[in-house]
Amino acid sequence: MMGGSILPQQPGAARADAPDWVSPLLTMHAYSAVNWLAMHCRRHMHLYGTTKEQLGWLAVNSRMNAALNPAAVYKDPITLDDYLAARSISDPLSLLDCDVPVDGSIALVVSAADRADDGPNPPVRVEAIGGSPGEGGWDQRPDYPKMASTDAAAQMWSRTSLTPRDVDVAELYDGFTFLAFAWLEALGLCGDGEAGPFVEGGKRIALDGELPLNTYGGQLSAGRMHGYWVVHEAVLQLRGAAGPRQVPGAEVAVVSAGGGPIAGCMLLTAR
Repeated sequence: MMGGSILPQQPGAARADAPDWVSPLLTMHAYSAVNWLAMHCRRHMHLYGTTKEQLGWLAVNSRMNAALNPAAVYKDPITLDDYLAARSISDPLSLLDCDVPVDGSIALVVSAADRADDGPNPPVRVEAIGGSPGEGGWDQRPDYPKMASTDAAAQMWSRTSLTPRDVDVAELYDGFTFLAFAWLEALGLCGDGEAGPFVEGGKRIALDGELPLNTYGGQLSAGRMHGYWVVHEAVLQLRGAAGPRQVPGAEVAVVSAGGGPIAGCMLLTAR
């Protein structure tokens, strides 16, 4: 609902007069992804005490990193006060919770492992991948407000001996701030319901922090190129080629895309 939020007592409950092919979200006049994520976010706030200010630290951090990225759309710094003053889009999400569409393209070369060393640049290796078609869609999961990111992350970790503690840098899908929160928890980079406290203050997710997050500025500030800019940035970081935003010694990166009804993630290594 634009300018409002809905907190159904039973997730996924539809109006009795709605045809069975209509999403319950549409019957509640929630026509946009920002509306759907706003409901997820509000439920997360209700369950875990997540605050608007905590969401804001992700936006502030992204803008700080974007200032070091020549290709980013928005480079001017923002404060937490600027974030809180931004106009509402779909409560509790406001303008600076939303990404910025851009025109652009990114090319990736995928090689067989035995040919990877033939290229002009150091290879980055795919350690594991995970994906989910999103059983339950946006609002039919019994563990709502969790999303497909939970299943994608579980599949990825089942395919590697590495663990969340091995991750040096995270490039997570942030079409909306709350999606990045969902990925932090789904990937086990923090506990369930702990994304808010984890990012609060911005120190843990800064370039010199415990888990540098969206080092290129994310979709929130650099611009939305869906799941490709996150991969591009992870490759730069693992090659040591990210310039002033380089995370020293980065050897393992996790990237993610989507996260509502469809999600994918990938673990990349420099070794």
